[in-house]
Amino acid sequence: MKRILIPLPDKDFDLTEVAVPWKRLKEKGYIVEFATENGALAQTDPLLISGVIFGQLGAKKEAIQWYRLLEKSPEFLHPIKFKNIDVEAYDLLHLPGGHAQGMKQYLENKVLQDKVVAFFRQDKIIGAICHGGVVLARSIDPATNKSVIHTRTLTALTKILERTAYWLTAWKLGKYYRTYPAYVQDEIVETLAKKEQFITGNPFKPLVIEDGNLITARYPDDAYQYAQKLIDKLESKH
Repeated sequence: MKRILIPLPDKDFDLTEVAVPWKRLKEKGYIVEFATENGALAQTDPLLISGVIFGQLGAKKEAIQWYRLLEKSPEFLHPIKFKNIDVEAYDLLHLPGGHAQGMKQYLENKVLQDKVVAFFRQDKIIGAICHGGVVLARSIDPATNKSVIHTRTLTALTKILERTAYWLTAWKLGKYYRTYPAYVQDEIVETLAKKEQFITGNPFKPLVIEDGNLITARYPDDAYQYAQKLIDKLESKH
């Protein structure tokens, strides 16, 4: 039976980027498990349920419904600790995103970054969407002193998407859509051998990039196609 791991911060993850892959993977009969830094129960960014501004820019109805199911699942209610992740036990690692400040616990966690390096070394399937790409960029392989994605082609939250969300909401929410001073795209590109390895795509059409065992996407609107790519990859790898 295929096993999937989804690491999360204690709060502020993007519910669509977690609930949609979880639901699709569970429908296939796979075992999905969760991890947080110290085994605490994770919580999504509440504004994605209520609506970020004037009830808009939040998660779509179906994703919220699936998140409500996820909240009740045994695997979500009982996460393991990052330090206890047994890389060999999993077939796939899914790194979701989110932009509110609680994400920093996950984005900056050195223990998790070391586990990501181990997933790459064991040629496991790795998926990342949105800010999940930041975790990849910060996962430095000591053998090369470079990021695990240094030679990879990929995507993540693009500058145009991050900037647009910020401009639309900054007057009321300040830097809610700016997790760090640097844009996600800029930080990731800094770790790549060539800037052309980062694919932005059309912001109005779903985009998923596959490069070997690495599958990446940009933001919640890509989540359904991204989840299907993860499934396709699991089905093809025996």
